[in-house]
Amino acid sequence: MISWTKLLFEQAGFGDELRYPLIHDFTRPIIVWNITSTCNLNCCHCYFDARQSKRETTFSLKEAADFILGLSKMSVPVIIFSGGEPLMSADIFWLGQFSKGMGIRTVLSTNGTLINQAMARKIKTAGFDYVGISIDGAPKTHDRIRGQRGAFKFALQGIRNCRKEGIKTGLRFTLMKQNYKDLRFIFDLVEKEEINRLCIYHLVYTGRARGAQDDISSTERREVLEFIWDKVNDFHRSGRKTEILTVNNHADGVWLYLRLKKEQPDLARKIFKLLSRNRGNGAGSALVAVDHLGNVFADQFLRSRVLGNIFKQPFSEIWQDESNLFLSDLRNRKAFIKGRCQTCRFFSLCNANSRQRALAVFGDLRAEDPGCYLTDSEIYGENPAYSSVSSIGINP
Repeated sequence: MISWTKLLFEQAGFGDELRYPLIHDFTRPIIVWNITSTCNLNCCHCYFDARQSKRETTFSLKEAADFILGLSKMSVPVIIFSGGEPLMSADIFWLGQFSKGMGIRTVLSTNGTLINQAMARKIKTAGFDYVGISIDGAPKTHDRIRGQRGAFKFALQGIRNCRKEGIKTGLRFTLMKQNYKDLRFIFDLVEKEEINRLCIYHLVYTGRARGAQDDISSTERREVLEFIWDKVNDFHRSGRKTEILTVNNHADGVWLYLRLKKEQPDLARKIFKLLSRNRGNGAGSALVAVDHLGNVFADQFLRSRVLGNIFKQPFSEIWQDESNLFLSDLRNRKAFIKGRCQTCRFFSLCNANSRQRALAVFGDLRAEDPGCYLTDSEIYGENPAYSSVSSIGINP
């Protein structure tokens, strides 16, 4: 996640202590737990390929409790409960409350359509720290992407119901060919509804997101970034404290740094330092995903390799298995990455970005990220022989 409001204006945000740690400790990853594969919608970009047909979770509450207890002993900071649609699981409130009782921050990732006022009260009672609700454009656009008429209406009401209960709630928007022109509508909605957090996601090619044909071009992406730049600055000038982040493409941080380097060098240096602490894509080190069957993955998108199963082996053993070469490679990517990512002078800031996009387009986990929109001159600087910021001693 790249917090534009933090980088540009030092505005404190939810999760900053995890986003910019002084010391990185891969033994304490953020957990994305897809507790069910069932969903009431049929979204065209669903990374989990969730279905409307009822498919129950396969774990017992005892198994879930053992897993959560193990995470607590590891001092895992956050569990993001996702799906499918997590609110279709009968156990979601017990899971949230139990995790909270174990000292773990709890986040609910939902399409929002099931959150009437009674459901919002249950979410609050369970103690969820944050609820992220997806809206992917204006009403017609959102309903088309989500595969159900009225999805926008119910999602927006879900946001309103959560906020009425005093629950910290944010809006999530995924950039695609089908909806990137709706981003202006999204910012207007955030302003009108006084929503305090907006996360704009770059598309990752997995599940029902078919690939680059669903994604925007590099030119379109840069136009989007310029628009976000303008809106972030407009919000700041007007005194609006909405936290604005982009997700799943750490090139955004480099883009911000380069945009400010000449005009505001002092601010650019501060941004560089924060990005260095973030260290880019955290799949396999700062982030991990577990599905409803107990299978463990490097993150919620990289599902081609199962690392283990929490119902057959303690999660701590799976995550700290030094013999797992796949995990070792993800944690030491510089040694095997190919293409532009390998020679990029900003490798330390993005960590070669999305390995799933590389796998989807090139069939190679080690290939460059096709979602990187930076130009060769931005990547290589004046001398393409340079391979990294650290090796050439760049003074940010």
